[in-house]
Amino acid sequence: MAEVLVYVDHVDGAVRKPTLELLTLARRIGEPVALALGAGAGDTATVLAEHGAVKVLTADAPEFTDYLVVPKVDALQAAFEALSPAAVLVPSSAEGKEIAARLAVRIGSGIITDAVDLEAGAEGVVATQAAFAASFTTKSRITRGTPVITVKPNSAPVEAAPAAGTVETLSVSFSAQATGTKVTARTPRESTGRPELTEAAIVVSGGRGVNGSENFHLIESLADSLGAAVGASRAAVDAGWYPHSNQVGQTGKSVSPQLYIASGISGAIQHRAGMQTSKTIVAINKDAEAPIFDLVDYGVVGDLFDVVPQLTEEVNTRKG
Repeated sequence: MAEVLVYVDHVDGAVRKPTLELLTLARRIGEPVALALGAGAGDTATVLAEHGAVKVLTADAPEFTDYLVVPKVDALQAAFEALSPAAVLVPSSAEGKEIAARLAVRIGSGIITDAVDLEAGAEGVVATQAAFAASFTTKSRITRGTPVITVKPNSAPVEAAPAAGTVETLSVSFSAQATGTKVTARTPRESTGRPELTEAAIVVSGGRGVNGSENFHLIESLADSLGAAVGASRAAVDAGWYPHSNQVGQTGKSVSPQLYIASGISGAIQHRAGMQTSKTIVAINKDAEAPIFDLVDYGVVGDLFDVVPQLTEEVNTRKG
């Protein structure tokens, strides 16, 4: 069975959920070989093996921390040349897509970004994507070189599948470009205690109908009761009611949670482009003609200032 190279997204050895989802998809098309880079890379092996990695390649060097993405591209290229895999899978983060694109250029291959599913086809790996603001679903395959594919978070379940997980150290020779852009300072992002927006299983978002930053506590309370991440529409972000880092939409972040709750969001195409692939969508809006109701699974026509507190109370009661 052909090997599939999976790029590991981890923080000091703690493997992030999108990587475990990639391992699930990789097992559909071959034998997963994971590549972990930087501090804590060796600590990822146990978790990766538990989720199907037959081999774990690791490399640690100051370049991975001190410089931007090129050292990681150098390492991914070294792993590619050592394995000659059937495909390369990378999480669809901003950094992941840059790494994948640079690798595709180097190895002369095609690239598919933001896939939501993968399957083995007669002529190679077939990727499913949502196109035109998720109005259409497309199936594509790479016709030149080895497929390089980035996959959106929450596209596959995390499934345990114990494998050998043999650890090997990867030798990496850094290119001249690797040290071209140095990281001079880092500021840790203040933690809210909530899940990362793009990885969360549940997202609760607020829009223009929230009517001010002072009212976003309603959205946050519902999110906290559900263990969810908080999102915001472009209108809310542009008005200064919530940080841009929480914007869901075409010019913000794309999310694909199991449950998406839109409160006071009309459903403009800009917003729909970032959340339309959510598995279950619930909308709360007092305008019965709002476009958001065209794509929801469940709709509540009502004032969010009445509905959201009641929903939060009901969730907390059931939890208690």
